[in-house]
Amino acid sequence: MKLGLMAVGFGQTVRIDMKTILHAESLGFDSAWTAEAYGNDAVTTATWVAAQTKTIRIGTAIMQMPARSPAMTAMTAMTLDQLSGGRFILGLGPSGPQVAEGWHGVPYGRPLTRTKEYIEIIRKILAREAPLEHEGFHYQIPCTGEGATGLGKPLKSILHGNPALPIYTASISPAGLRCAGEVADGVFPMMMDPLKFDELQRPHLEAGFAKAGGGKSLDDFAVCPGVSVIISDEPEKARMPVKMQLALYIGGMGARDKNFYNDYAKRMGYEEAAVKIQDLFLDGKRAEAVAAVPDELVDDVHLVGSADYIRDRLSVWKEAGAQRHVDTMLIGTGQVEALELVAETVL
Repeated sequence: MKLGLMAVGFGQTVRIDMKTILHAESLGFDSAWTAEAYGNDAVTTATWVAAQTKTIRIGTAIMQMPARSPAMTAMTAMTLDQLSGGRFILGLGPSGPQVAEGWHGVPYGRPLTRTKEYIEIIRKILAREAPLEHEGFHYQIPCTGEGATGLGKPLKSILHGNPALPIYTASISPAGLRCAGEVADGVFPMMMDPLKFDELQRPHLEAGFAKAGGGKSLDDFAVCPGVSVIISDEPEKARMPVKMQLALYIGGMGARDKNFYNDYAKRMGYEEAAVKIQDLFLDGKRAEAVAAVPDELVDDVHLVGSADYIRDRLSVWKEAGAQRHVDTMLIGTGQVEALELVAETVL
């Protein structure tokens, strides 16, 4: 099992701790990951990290597909991959209707259809086997729709990309996992309980592998869950920032009747808590929503507690890695000692 580092924090200013990233690189971490929501972007931050590192791979977890054309994303990925010496991993996600329509001003459409078309177009660009053409629900290349001049023609990329460049997607729903298994090289499953992989992830990924054909399996597919790590002898206090994040996603990342994270928490066995968290969050009772996040949920999917507790709990993740249920743990932490503890225990 490999280790990755979540390298960007959200806030009023862009936060990239290069000292921590460089330390992770020296400890043998395999990758560092940037992200975006509706503030800083994932590409500029990935470029910043790539320019100041030498061996660690750089990935986006994730770049929002509604924000960019597939061709623009392919251009960005090829450029970053070449400038970093082949260290780039392209992580994509459909985002949600609130961000796609409320921030980027584009229809959310059919997210899984978009994902399949998007990746198909990128792979065509990377392969350069023929000038780019695509006729789909979301994308028509060359464009022939309303307002088109009719002068567009199929083109090949001037830049020669790497056809084997890995493409991961962010997915937690059964349909999203099936889509990832079919068309991607890896997946970011948020809030992953390593003990429930066979129940929550495996059946859907394997259905996608079967549709892809060619003997695709977990042996050549990367499952990369995000895991917060906080060493503390006061776990109740240390869980609070993790609970704040979980409350935001379960309670506020979506409408009452369309929140993928809320639905996922229910499938994990926390249906009553998920309903309560969402009701409180959407009623503006943020503190109460945070308090409603069960300790057990935090402990299922993150590592918060004493060094001995974390070291012991990591044995569960290492077993998941040995079974190929996890390829890379994406560690989120602001503690150097946490990085070192995880590295010495896992690597």
